[in-house]
Amino acid sequence: MQRTTTAASGATVDLRRIRNIGFIAHIDAGKTTVTERVLFFSGRTHKVGEVHEGTAVMDWMEQERERGITITSAATRVEWKGYLVNVIDTPGHVDFTAEVERSLRVLDGGVVVFDAVAGVQPQSETVWRQADRYHVPRLCFVNKMDRIGADLARTVDSIRNRLQATPVPIQFPIGQEDAFKGVVDLVEMRAYLFSEDDAMNAPTEVPIPADIESQVATYRDEMIERVAEQDDQLMEKYLEGTAPTIDELKAGMRRATVANKLILVLCGSALKSKGIQFMLDAVLDYLPSPLDVPAIIGVHPQTGETLERPVDPDAPFSALAFKIMTDPYVGRLVYFRVYSGTAHAGTGVYNATKGVRERRGRIVLMHAQHREEMQSISVGEIGAAVGLKNTFTGETICDERDPVVLEAIRFADPVISMAIEPKTKAEQDKLTDALIKLAEEDPTFRVRYDAETGQTIISGMGELHLEILVDRIKREFGVLTNTGKPQVAYREAITRAAKAEGRFVRQTGGRGQYGHCVLEVTPGENGTGFIFENKIVGGSIPKEFISPIQQGAKEALQVGIVGGYPVLDVKVTLLDGTFHAVDSSEMAFKIAGSMALKSALRNAGSVLLEPVMELQVVTPREFLGQLLDDLSRRRGKIKSMEGEGAIQSIEADVPLVEMFGYATSLRSLSQGRATHSMEFGRYEQVAAHMVEELVKSA
Repeated sequence: MQRTTTAASGATVDLRRIRNIGFIAHIDAGKTTVTERVLFFSGRTHKVGEVHEGTAVMDWMEQERERGITITSAATRVEWKGYLVNVIDTPGHVDFTAEVERSLRVLDGGVVVFDAVAGVQPQSETVWRQADRYHVPRLCFVNKMDRIGADLARTVDSIRNRLQATPVPIQFPIGQEDAFKGVVDLVEMRAYLFSEDDAMNAPTEVPIPADIESQVATYRDEMIERVAEQDDQLMEKYLEGTAPTIDELKAGMRRATVANKLILVLCGSALKSKGIQFMLDAVLDYLPSPLDVPAIIGVHPQTGETLERPVDPDAPFSALAFKIMTDPYVGRLVYFRVYSGTAHAGTGVYNATKGVRERRGRIVLMHAQHREEMQSISVGEIGAAVGLKNTFTGETICDERDPVVLEAIRFADPVISMAIEPKTKAEQDKLTDALIKLAEEDPTFRVRYDAETGQTIISGMGELHLEILVDRIKREFGVLTNTGKPQVAYREAITRAAKAEGRFVRQTGGRGQYGHCVLEVTPGENGTGFIFENKIVGGSIPKEFISPIQQGAKEALQVGIVGGYPVLDVKVTLLDGTFHAVDSSEMAFKIAGSMALKSALRNAGSVLLEPVMELQVVTPREFLGQLLDDLSRRRGKIKSMEGEGAIQSIEADVPLVEMFGYATSLRSLSQGRATHSMEFGRYEQVAAHMVEELVKSA
């Protein structure tokens, strides 16, 4: 059976002629510039957009155009030589790595863009590991070959050494640096020169220059050997000394690429529009179609039975929602990838993750922020739906008669937080609405209310991440805000036992108030909290007044005497007291219990405690010394260090107050190559010389 889908033009397209790819790389490597050239050469746009001019089609957000960086992944579709290519342009900044994560989850292949001068950069390593995690076959496009210092061979070596990959160049550059003017196709052994008059013109085929013939021959022999090592069919011919035909070589390269055994490398200069057509040809020749990747595996939502969904437009419908976006014109858009079956506009759909029915309104294909209406999209396609109100990132939508839950997308936890509030109380509801919508769009953006400090705390992947979100709140939702660091939740504790009495006496014209008790406080064990013990004998205080004393003492522990913070781990013992037959009441004894407790705290050696975080840092060994010095300045205590090859792992305890801005500092000190995780450990006493300063700022 031939499996087909429908193009936007209405034509039927074989699934073998579909590619779902993403451009991924370190920031400023040229992903968006590459994408803009792909749009132009494919006829999708008729004018080349430039990142540095703020005219890039794929960087459509105001913040992206102002900063010249990609913030959110943008999807589009192009047609190239009879193939449909769904393209996602992803961000390169580490703060927006979640956009790369969810894009790679639904893509079949990727083009990793490298700077020919810088080679493998820090974020290149991050996106490469993400692609490894999802087993995404890749090509490499070495960009900026016309810059001073550009070196294809050095870049290939850095891919091999730093990424532990098997790169295989399939092109050889003609000319270096500012003299870069063409490439030799090592597969077909043809040379092409790029037009100097108009870079948009097609490359011109020329004879292979004589001065590079020997290098080209060497590179081609190495290419064939590398491919043969990964492909049994070619290895047999290679050992026999028989040269493979071009078709055989391409087929072997495709098999090895789809199996993730090697990475084919091309080169060019996106800004000068050199090499883009060849890169698109390689996408068609070597990256997988939806039929080349394994069928998606899921589980039955009720039974837990493992299910496989075939890549077939007539199979039961299943798709994964991977992105939520709020569109100012159509409202909530849910981006999804169809893994089996066909999605029809205006039909019911089942959210198998939550077990709820949804109604899918319109279906659209996205071209950055522009939409193209579709009546249906089929297996292997990426589109967006209007009307799915209860579906969020990572959830499965499917046919209710044949439900399945696909593997969700994993996202890193936020690493930095700050407090936010509206400039005027009248805008509190607008701010709340904005935060809810942004949290729906971005799974790495978290919002919580801190009852202890009375603050709304927002958390994200870095300072730039939060800065962009606060800017969006201002521009898109019209809410002006104040932001700042969240207050650290300090605590207090006592260091010795103390005894005190509380006496509450009020005389009025009628019935008075009388309560009297003697309490002893002693330090409790770590984590024991509040413990109350009654040692009253002989009925000096009636039983009905014991509980109010306990309640009064417990409430008094919520406000300590050092800085007004809650007091932890205290044992309170009721020793004695007196009562009045007429004037005593529950309220009087509750107040007496509170008075006695506060008085005892003054003599119990109260101290201030701060939260200490358990920190783990994984870093290349070359940055170890700098990171240890930084942790020392942050009052960190190193617990252990373990090394494995070139990677070192540090475990330390660091006060939370010292960790604000750590993500940015770590990135700076390690060139973005170190990672960290952090969780609450325990409370520890604050050094005496810091207490006064902290109390003043409380």
